Amino acid sequence: MEFDTEIDRRGSHCMKWDMMQARYGVSPADGIPMWVADMDFRAPDCVHAALRTMVDHGIYGYFGDDSAYLQAIRWWMDSRHGWQLDPAAVFTTHGLVNGTALCIETWTQPGDGVVLLTPVYHAFARVIRAAGREVIELPLKIEDGLHRLDLDAPLPENARMLLFCSPHNPGGRVWSVAEQQAVADFAARHDLILVSDEIHHDLVMPGHRHVPMPLAAPDSLDRLVMLTAATKTFNMAGAHTGNVIVPNPELRRAFAGTMAAQGISPNSFGMHMVTAAYSPEGAAWVDALNAYLDGNRRLFDAGIAQIPGLRSMPLQATYLAWVDFAGTGMEATEFTARVERDARIAVNHGETFGTGGDSWLRFNLATPRTRVVEAVERLQKAFGDLQ
Repeated sequence: MEFDTEIDRRGSHCMKWDMMQARYGVSPADGIPMWVADMDFRAPDCVHAALRTMVDHGIYGYFGDDSAYLQAIRWWMDSRHGWQLDPAAVFTTHGLVNGTALCIETWTQPGDGVVLLTPVYHAFARVIRAAGREVIELPLKIEDGLHRLDLDAPLPENARMLLFCSPHNPGGRVWSVAEQQAVADFAARHDLILVSDEIHHDLVMPGHRHVPMPLAAPDSLDRLVMLTAATKTFNMAGAHTGNVIVPNPELRRAFAGTMAAQGISPNSFGMHMVTAAYSPEGAAWVDALNAYLDGNRRLFDAGIAQIPGLRSMPLQATYLAWVDFAGTGMEATEFTARVERDARIAVNHGETFGTGGDSWLRFNLATPRTRVVEAVERLQKAFGDLQ
């Protein structure tokens, strides 16, 4: 199987491999990088073919005529998610962290509050604070081993926006239609712009189904902004190409103004890559990918379950395992040192995801299965005294 092929990414300006020594003290010579959320898999052949066509042409000028790109997005969202979007609502940004920052710039002012359901993707808080806005945390609760919504807490008067992660990162939840409707009702009740980051919407484990927010809560369209991208799905993060989709024409005009003021235009490589990926060939590749990731998930979870004091949250979507070390009785510094120093695995630290993450670490399972096997063996050895 193509996903079993180990590709040496060291020395390729790869953040995941080439920066783990500086960030975590784990050498790429013998370490396993399970932190940055990209995959150690080659993108599908249809993407390579599109890039070869560009290279053979040999001229890399400004991109124009995005009709094929928009049609590919429309086809993908309809065929894969049952969502019929308006191409006129699509704005192309330099990835979704950039898209998030542009949303904050458009619909909030310095000093305004942006609500996060924590623990949640760490870049959200980073860009909120960098923009001079306030992070308002509403911690998720855990019931039956899964993250659940807890939307009863009051909000400060400066709250203007809610950033919602669906499927959830780092917990891997596929939110139900009822849960998404509850989020939309919460946003309406507090008059918040609702930004739904759905970048992981294609990476769903068998037995689960992601429903886009416009279908789960169609009454939210007056305040809803959708963030989607092909880059996470097809391992093309370096293309920095994402979509901000704004159904409400009034909100759309405001976002268009921000885009114009920032002088943002698309990366031609990313446009061609996404157009090629959102295709029947790309869809078949994603189906095979999800089956492979599910196998990695099952293997990893079984190994973690054999270590007393550790538990992994049941993964419904994404390829990011969320593991709780609270049962070891150890401080975060100790269990993290065992993972990084003893097991030589670089992972994301739970506290960076906000309130509720202190006893957790996030592991990236999107790597050849042999590495997942090796990681499990190293973890079992590093915590062998608990056996």
